[in-house]
Amino acid sequence: MYPFWEVPLVTSGMIIAFIASFHILPSHLATGAFWFNAYIEREAVKKDRPELYDFLSRFTLLILIFCFVIGSITGVGIWFSATVASPRGISGLIHNYVWGWATEWVFFFLEIATIYVYYYTLGRIDKESHLKLGVAYALAAWISMVIITGILGFMLTSGKWIETGGFFDGFFNQTYWPQLFVRTSMMLGIAGIYATIVASRMKNKAVGQEIVRKASLWGIAGMVFGAIFTLWYLFKLPESVKDMAFHGGLPYLKTLLCVAAIAYFIVLLYFIIFGLIRPQMAGTVTGIIILLVLFIGIGAGEGFREGARRPYIISQYMYGNQIIARDVPALGVKSEVAKYQEKGITKSLYWAKHLDLDRAEDRIKAGRMLALFLCGNCHSFEVNGIIRPLPSLLSRVGVEEAEDIAGFMDALGDYPYMPEFPGNDLDKELIGEYLATLPKGGE
Repeated sequence: MYPFWEVPLVTSGMIIAFIASFHILPSHLATGAFWFNAYIEREAVKKDRPELYDFLSRFTLLILIFCFVIGSITGVGIWFSATVASPRGISGLIHNYVWGWATEWVFFFLEIATIYVYYYTLGRIDKESHLKLGVAYALAAWISMVIITGILGFMLTSGKWIETGGFFDGFFNQTYWPQLFVRTSMMLGIAGIYATIVASRMKNKAVGQEIVRKASLWGIAGMVFGAIFTLWYLFKLPESVKDMAFHGGLPYLKTLLCVAAIAYFIVLLYFIIFGLIRPQMAGTVTGIIILLVLFIGIGAGEGFREGARRPYIISQYMYGNQIIARDVPALGVKSEVAKYQEKGITKSLYWAKHLDLDRAEDRIKAGRMLALFLCGNCHSFEVNGIIRPLPSLLSRVGVEEAEDIAGFMDALGDYPYMPEFPGNDLDKELIGEYLATLPKGGE
């Protein structure tokens, strides 16, 4: 086991979720914006409309700064926080998809090189060649999404990989195509919002309003097709996930889905009202407000996707506590659950060697560390915790004494969103003794 990253009140998983949800804005803008750029530039070239180049310059500069400065920072933030919060999970993904990521990085480097060349050669090379640069960037960015979507989809639905261990069996899993089309549609919607903001600030108001209308049509298409493909995505989810989300297992998943739907409907109304009907009303303030609404919708949608994986961090393979859940014979991987249930986790961890488990104080320390390792990625330990506070949950089910808590752990596997307890009786006793010292949920 690696050292544990404890984040009071919100858990480490929530830190990753916040960074990743924000990262979608620059990453999907980077992916979708240049398709709109290429469309506008093509019109500028074919119809000899030099007034459109003012928009291209402004929009490209926004992409360059927001996507490749702020977006790069949040991208590194995802890697750092995910590696610290779930090192075995990241290791599992890298071992299976290192060549997928390596391929994606090739296209990402191509994006970086192309956008700088595109921006600094705007108006300095022949127009046809410059247009081809924009198309090259757009293709590289979208192919990057094609690759990343396979890895993200694998985490929710691992497909036949659990049986074969094959790269493409996990990559082209049952939710791959719906997710790819949802994200492709979303990138058009996000690009549309940013384009309306940039166009509304142009000095030539007539041209700006023309671009606002066109960007809104792209945005409307993205939102409508995104909704259609989302329904396809929900249909392709495993039955166990549908039961959790729609039949009472985890009611908050349905709530998150409703929040996302409301947010996306508001964005759609923005494109219709401020884009098509009254483009002169589009501006920076309304654009930023709608971006905040979109961010809430994205956060809710990503929360649904992450929650639907429970109790796994990698579907059918690794639990959220980073214990390997089942065998993958094709890769020689063995489940760790039975091993730890027999030998115990406490004596398998490096720090336990320094504790005297005959002393009450050391038993509490051991119980705290075990609880962090096994529960801390999903649960906060404070009575006022924001993310699934254990004191409140234990009070709700009526188990607050050490013996009762230890006994309750035998039933964890009966909940579809919880992993079975991967430890022996000593581990249960130690965790029970520690959790019994926490303030009670009603206090």
